[in-house]
This record gives sequence, structure tokens and C-alpha cells, in this order.
Amino acid sequence: MHPYTKRLLDLLGNDDPIAALAQGPARLDALLVGVRRAGFDRAWEPGKWTARQILGHLAAAEVGIGFRLRQALSEDDHRVQPFEQDLWVRRDGGGDPDVAAAAYKALRAFNLQMIRALPAADLARVVDHPERGRESVDLMVRMLAGHDRNHFAQLEKIARA
Repeated sequence: MHPYTKRLLDLLGNDDPIAALAQGPARLDALLVGVRRAGFDRAWEPGKWTARQILGHLAAAEVGIGFRLRQALSEDDHRVQPFEQDLWVRRDGGGDPDVAAAAYKALRAFNLQMIRALPAADLARVVDHPERGRESVDLMVRMLAGHDRNHFAQLEKIARA
């Protein structure tokens, strides 16, 4: 298993990924209270992303993964196009954090509506990720839930600062 995949799945553990995804927007709102106090331009560790950048990344990831899931569901033998998250963050990670948070929440609701309706056969559909190998829709959903937890932990560090 690819180390990135393992890390995200470890963060999710045995928790229900759909429930975890559904909790994301409320968890983000709770974290934003402390993040506002600490400042959106504070990094979670020296040299790491700021809260502003993390929020932009969370919104961009909802766009990217939502698109990936839709491709997996509509194209046989789909090959995923990876995206360079650091380049995406440099491009649009410095914007209005409230816009990014609102985009994340709206896109999460839109993506979750689709995910909840997927039958087992669709969850089993597989794509080829050029860096990580074969990934099922179910695995991508689980990774997205772990991805939230990864970045929420970073935002929590900032909020406690």
C-alpha cells in the first residue's frame, strides 16, 4: 500500500467514512473559532502551510476529488490525473479563507449527496492512479475522510497557538 494511502486510512481507522465526511463542515466551523483568534496566516509548524492555505487546499481538494470520483463512475479503465497540491496552494491558497470554507462546505454537501447514493457496484469501480496504483471509489472516499482529519489536526494546532 502506498504510504500516503496508509497514512490517510490510519487517520480514519475503523470509522464510517461517510459519517466522517458528513461531520467535516461542522468540525471545520468549530475549528475556525480558534483559527480566527490565532490568525489565518499562522502556519501549523514552521515552513508548513498556513490556515489560509489549508482552507484553500480543502476547497480545492473537494473540487479535485469530486471530479475524480465522477470520472471513476462514468469512465471504464479511467487513469487519474494527479495534481500537485503545493502548486495549487501557491496559485489559490492565499485567498479569502471564508470563501474557501464556504466552498469546501458547499462542495462537500454536493459530493456527499452523490457518495451516499452509490450502490456497492459503483463503490467497487477502480481507477488507475499513476503514483499509487489501482484505487477503488470506496478507497478514494475513505482517503478523503482521512484527508479531512489530517488537515483538521493541522488547523487544531493553529487554533491552539
